[in-house]
Amino acid sequence: MDWKRNAALKNLRALRPLVQCLTNAVTVNDVANIILACGASPVMAVDIREMEDFVSLAQAVLVNIGTLDETSEHAAEAALACAARLARPVVLDPVGVGAGKYRTEMVKRWLDKWPVTVIRANASEIRALHENAVTTKGVDAADADAVNAETLPDRTRMAADVATKYHCVVAMSGAWDVITDGSQSLVCRRGVPMMSRITGTGCMLGGLTAAFVATRPAQPLQAAYDATEFLCLCGEEAARKTDAIHGGTASFRNFLLDAVSLA
Repeated sequence: MDWKRNAALKNLRALRPLVQCLTNAVTVNDVANIILACGASPVMAVDIREMEDFVSLAQAVLVNIGTLDETSEHAAEAALACAARLARPVVLDPVGVGAGKYRTEMVKRWLDKWPVTVIRANASEIRALHENAVTTKGVDAADADAVNAETLPDRTRMAADVATKYHCVVAMSGAWDVITDGSQSLVCRRGVPMMSRITGTGCMLGGLTAAFVATRPAQPLQAAYDATEFLCLCGEEAARKTDAIHGGTASFRNFLLDAVSLA
């Protein structure tokens, strides 16, 4: 893998954007480290009393609702409101939408009230936003929502409908990733199955997407695709190194972070 000549990554590392992250308690360290590894700078402020300060400083905002509680809900709403007022790009990761009624209704209320730049989610979460379906396995996509050669046309239309409805880019992750703004759709067929066997790859991708979008807010479709392809290629590199030492998921996690930082 050679991303050293990639213009998007070079631009990101030259600009070193600040990303204000509201993420979940399970993966906060992973998200911070992946943003640092790609060359951007994370801030993980969670207190509503200083949300405006850090959103004002940041070039992008990540909102991930994985471990939702009342405090994180209010902080996210403050961040979304401030980002809208200051025209900061927002990446929303609606973890578990479709599995829980409250979070599903909450996210839809947010999307009706505040603009987001990218919705980064798995296919089951996008289906929940599309048709109120409940097909998730907790925070994971259901097997019935897999994206492959047979299902790609249907899944792409579904993602495009959500993108059109909410005037944003949808980055739908899976074995194949679909990135669409409703009129143009891109497909990334890279990555490895082991990426789904460790906690946090989706959250990490949300952080990377925010970092890439921060440097090109006027081109969110391409920025979201670049972030997706970049992490998938890093996953392939990490899998090769893991196989070489007969390692498992812990080795893969470390090699993934190495691949991002060394790209």
